[in-house]
Amino acid sequence: MKKLGLLLVFLFLLNCKLVLSQDVEWSVYGRDLHGTRYISAKNITKKNIGQLEVAWTYRTGETSSRFKTKKQTSFEATPIVVDGVMYLSTPLGRVLALNPFDGSRLWEFDPEIRRDVTYGDFANRGVSTWLNKSLPKKALCRRTIYIATAQSQLIAIDAKKGVKCDKFGKKGIVDLRKGLRVPPFEKQAYTVTSPPAIANGLVVIGSSIADNSRPNPASGEIRAFDARTGKLHWTWDPIPQNPNDPAYIEWKGKMGNKTGGANAWSTISIDSKRDLVFIPTSSPAPDYYGVLRLGKNSYANSVVALRLSTGKLVWSFQTVHHDLWDYDNASQPTLVTIKIKGKEIPVVLQATKTGMLFVLNRENGKPVFPVEERDVPVSTIPNEVSWKTQPFTALTKPLSPHKFYLKDVWGITEKDRDSCRKAMKNLRNEGIFTPPSVEGTLVIPSNIGGAHWGGVAVDSKRQIAVVPVNRIAAMVQLIPREKFSRKKYRTEDNRLGHDYEYNMMRGTPYVMRRRLILSPSGLPCSPPPWGSLIAIDLKTGLKKWDVPLGSMTRPFPKEFASKINKNWGSINLGGPIVTASGIVFIGAALDRWLHAFDIETGKEIWRGPLPESGKATPMSYQLRSGEQFVVISVGGGNIFGKGDYLIAFRIKK
Repeated sequence: MKKLGLLLVFLFLLNCKLVLSQDVEWSVYGRDLHGTRYISAKNITKKNIGQLEVAWTYRTGETSSRFKTKKQTSFEATPIVVDGVMYLSTPLGRVLALNPFDGSRLWEFDPEIRRDVTYGDFANRGVSTWLNKSLPKKALCRRTIYIATAQSQLIAIDAKKGVKCDKFGKKGIVDLRKGLRVPPFEKQAYTVTSPPAIANGLVVIGSSIADNSRPNPASGEIRAFDARTGKLHWTWDPIPQNPNDPAYIEWKGKMGNKTGGANAWSTISIDSKRDLVFIPTSSPAPDYYGVLRLGKNSYANSVVALRLSTGKLVWSFQTVHHDLWDYDNASQPTLVTIKIKGKEIPVVLQATKTGMLFVLNRENGKPVFPVEERDVPVSTIPNEVSWKTQPFTALTKPLSPHKFYLKDVWGITEKDRDSCRKAMKNLRNEGIFTPPSVEGTLVIPSNIGGAHWGGVAVDSKRQIAVVPVNRIAAMVQLIPREKFSRKKYRTEDNRLGHDYEYNMMRGTPYVMRRRLILSPSGLPCSPPPWGSLIAIDLKTGLKKWDVPLGSMTRPFPKEFASKINKNWGSINLGGPIVTASGIVFIGAALDRWLHAFDIETGKEIWRGPLPESGKATPMSYQLRSGEQFVVISVGGGNIFGKGDYLIAFRIKK
C-alpha cells in the first residue's frame, strides 16, 4: 500500500512537471477564439515586474527604401506563438517566422503586393493558423498560416517551410475581390486589415471598405472558406437582399439594399462549441449621409451572431441605428462567462465608439445589463430622417463623455482656449448623436472613439473587463457640393492651421470634412484625461477604476512636452492584455512606453521604454524554460512614429 502511495505521488509530480514544461502559447490574435486576451502564464508577477527588461528586438526592415510605398504604412500587428514558433505579419503582407526565445528569423514569405496603391488603411494586424489533423505529421500544410493582405488576397502558407499551400484557392491564394455583390470601384476601396477567424475547418473573414467615398464603394459580405481548399462555404451580406428577411424593409431610399459597406473590418470571434461566429459590423456607406439608405439599417452597426457551419443568422443587436457618425463597431466581440447572483451566463462584450460597453447574452443577444432607447437630436439636412432614439447602457455608465460645451473648453494657454472657443462656437452641439449639419456639428466621442479597435481584455476569474478609451471631440461638416472649392478650402485651412480630412461622397449633394478639435498647440480642446484605461466589474456592471493612459508628451518638442502633465492621458489606439498574475499590459498611447497596471487597483506598476509608440496590442507567452515574454509591435506611423520594431521583454536573468 505504501509503495502504491509513493507511486501515485511520483506520477502526480511527474504530471506537474510535464504541465510546467509545456509552452503557454498565444495562438490566436486575441489569445483565444473568444478574444479574451487573457493568458494563464504568471511568471511575471507584481513583485518581480520591476526586473523586466528588453530581451530582444527584431526589425522587419520595412522602414528602409527597399520597401518604399506610396502611402505611409502602420505597423499594428500582434504576433502569435504556436508549436514553439512565432509568426508575425507586416503592413506589406509579409509573414515572418521567428524563434520566440531570441527573435532570430526562421523564414520569410513575401506576397509582393503592389506598393504604389494608396490602400485605405495600410496595416495588417496579424495572421491566423489552423492544424489539419487529418494529414500526416510531416505533411506539407498540416499546420497552415493564413494572412489576408491589403491587396485583398487570402493566402495559405505552410508553417514549417514558409511556402504557399498550392491546394488552397489558386496556387495558395483566394482573391477576395471576386464574387462580391458590389465589386470595389477602385483597388484601394476594398482591403483587409484584421486576421481571419478559423474554427471547425472554416476560415471566416470580413473586409475594410472606403465607406466615405460614395454610397456603393463595395459590398461588405462576411464569407467562410474551406481551410483546406479555399472553396467558398457560405456568404452573409449585412445589407439584406432577401425581401423575406424582416430587416429588408429597414433599408429604404434611392440606394436602400444596393448600398455598400456595413462590413466587418475588425476582428471576428468564434464560439465553436455553440457553432456561433460573432461579427462586429460597421456603418453603411457613406458614413455621414443617410438619405440614400433611409431606415434603421438593421445588421449594420451591430453585433451579429451567425451559425458557423452555415452562415445563417441566429440573432443581431444594433448598437447604433441609422449611423450618421462613423460609429463602426471597431472592437472585437469578447466572449466570456460571467456570474451574477450565483448564476453563470455566457455573454458577449461589445465596446463601442460611442463609449458604451454592451453586455449581451451570447445565446440570444438580449442585454444582460439593461439598455434603454433614449431620444436624440434630429437631422436638419433636407430629406434626412435620422433615427429618433438610440440605445444607451443604463447600468454601465458611458466610458467616454457624451457632452462637451463651450464653457468646458480647455487649453494650456489663453490663446489655445480662445482658438478652441472660436472653433466650437458656431457648431451644432446637442451632445452625442447630434447629426451632421451644414454649419458643422460637434461630435463626441469622435469618430476614433470612445472605445476603438484596441478592444477589451477580460480576466474571467476576477470578473474584470479592461477597456482603453479616447475622450476627445471632433467636428464634421457637410458642405453643399455647388459651394465647394478644394483650392478655396485648402487655402483657408492653411491660413488657420486646420488639418481637415475631406471626402467627396460622390453621388450625394455634399462634400464631407472632419477633424479632431485641437488647439494651436496641438492639444485637444476637450478637458483631460484625453485617454483612459477603465476596468468594469462584470459582477455588477459598474466601474471599478478609471486611470489616465499614457501622456501626450510624445509628438511635441522637449521644451513644450515639459509643460504637459502626465496625468492628462493620451490619444490611444491599441489594446490591452491581462495575465493570470493580475497584470494589464498596454502600449497604445503616444508616449514611448509599454505600460503595466495592477488589474485590481488600476495603479501603474511598471513602464518599459520603446523606440517609438506602440500602436498595437501586445501579446505574451511562456516557454518550457518557464521564461515569460511580453511582446509589442512599435511604429504606428504619423504621430505614433515611424518604426518597424518588434520588442520582447522578459525578467532579467
